[in-house]
Amino acid sequence: MQADPKITVVGLGYVGLPLAIGLARHFRVTGFDVDQGRVAELRDGKDRTNEIDGAVLRASALRLSAAAADIDDSEVFIIAVPTPVAASKEPDLGAVLAATRTVAGAMRPGAIVVYESTVYPGVTEDVCGPVLADVSGLRCGEDFFLGYSPERINPGDKEHTIERITKVVAGQTEAVTEQLLAIYGRLTDGNVFRARDIKTAEAAKVIENAQRDINIAFVNEVAMILGRQGLSVFDVLEAAETKWNFLPFRPGLVGGHCIGVDPYYLAHLATQLDHDPEIILAGRRINDGMGDHVAACVARELTAPGRVLVLGLTFKENVPDLRNSKVTDIILGLTRRGHRVDVHDAHADGAEAMALYDVALLPDLQAPSRYDAIVGAVPHDVYRQFGPADLARLLVPNGLVADVKGMWRDLALPEGLRRWQL
Repeated sequence: MQADPKITVVGLGYVGLPLAIGLARHFRVTGFDVDQGRVAELRDGKDRTNEIDGAVLRASALRLSAAAADIDDSEVFIIAVPTPVAASKEPDLGAVLAATRTVAGAMRPGAIVVYESTVYPGVTEDVCGPVLADVSGLRCGEDFFLGYSPERINPGDKEHTIERITKVVAGQTEAVTEQLLAIYGRLTDGNVFRARDIKTAEAAKVIENAQRDINIAFVNEVAMILGRQGLSVFDVLEAAETKWNFLPFRPGLVGGHCIGVDPYYLAHLATQLDHDPEIILAGRRINDGMGDHVAACVARELTAPGRVLVLGLTFKENVPDLRNSKVTDIILGLTRRGHRVDVHDAHADGAEAMALYDVALLPDLQAPSRYDAIVGAVPHDVYRQFGPADLARLLVPNGLVADVKGMWRDLALPEGLRRWQL
């Protein structure tokens, strides 16, 4: 047990940066990222994810580096890099394995390597452990040790921050688990749960998001059914939620780098174990098809091709994160049906939108001519605050307000405007 271990957090994105900043309040911490531009921005006090305020960044004792030579004095390495899926929907462990090799080249005997990236059970010990051993020449479980503590960062959430959530930890040995309890306990004021073992901790993480995905898929399917009767699922949910044990899930687009991805990791494990993951993949099929369903509904309401303004491109409200956004499915669905689509997002970076999706974001909403429809795809606060006059200014007479997330449900539309919502 080390009372004051030197720690390196590998990966300074939505997960790694808040973790590194939090740990740096209690330990000697280096934040490492291979993206030199990202490190330079952070040194200047700028966090493009908007998770950490500039003043907090500048005041932090966190040491920032993009040079692997700067982390070879660490005793604990925490890997927090993305785990996406490939086009085939198979797990893409490329970033995790690259980070693993970097750590293997830097670690010394006695090191502890902890993974926070979401994976399926067995990746830490059966995939990453051997890579660490092979590259370093050290023996896993004797010269170095493994741990797992699943990330629970919710981008844009200022309530459930890293210091206020329960951290799950598991170590390869009892001593490693105790060390992780001590480290994460300093960060969370002792709010740490000891998992039975590493595979249990990995499994807990991957089912958290799969469960949420399935519940949202149910509500999305209900929205499709009720829409055929002219009912709004939001009205129905409002009534159903008066029952004490009804679960308050909402319909919508399920993207991002967690809920829209993690079920595929669980499904991959299932197929490896010769089990057909019917419910998991059924939920994914429904949620993956939701964007095109919205496009079809909007096109049906318009009856003829027209000009459509889509508001929002990020995967969720009030964040700049564009990864795995399902709004693109609405855009593609409308374009395929002959509509001309403009897109505005109050938080996204225009260059990133173009690079990821070939979408040119409008610089503002001073449209030269009005639209046949507005699609409220992402409920950024700035869009929630729209009033009747804002919508009327952007729409032609008899224009359509398509409200995907129900953010304008209680708004009385000006005479002559039409409404569609899930």
